[in-house]
Amino acid sequence: QVQLVESGGQLVQTGDSLRLSCVASGATMATYSMNWFRQAPGKEREFVAEISRESINTQYTDSVKGRFTISRDNAENTLYLQLNSLKPEDTAIYYCAAARFFYRGTVPANAMTAWGQGTQVTVSS
Repeated sequence: QVQLVESGGQLVQTGDSLRLSCVASGATMATYSMNWFRQAPGKEREFVAEISRESINTQYTDSVKGRFTISRDNAENTLYLQLNSLKPEDTAIYYCAAARFFYRGTVPANAMTAWGQGTQVTVSS
C-alpha cells in the first residue's frame, strides 16, 4: 500500500503562486493514477486535478483550469500541483490521492486507494 505525504501549503496573498508536493513511499507511484482533492471549511471534499500514470492524460475541475497544473516525477515518486493566480476561494486543505485508474469525467473520491494527510493553503484577500 502506498503512503502519501503532502507539503508546500502556506498563507499567501491573492494572485500569488505556490507549488504543492506529494511524496509517495511503500509502493511505486508509477503504478497509480494520481489526484489532488481539496476541502474548504464547512464544505465537502472536491476533486481538483488528476494525472495518468505516464502523464499522458490530465483532467481539472473547471474552477482551476488555466491556473493550476498537475505534474509528476515517477523517478522521484513525487506528485506536484502548481497553483497560480490564487484566489481566496482556493483556501482549503489540499490532499493527494492515489487511484488504480484514470477517470474521465467525474472522479469519485471513494475510488481512491490511498490519501495523504493534507496540507493547508490559505489565500488572503
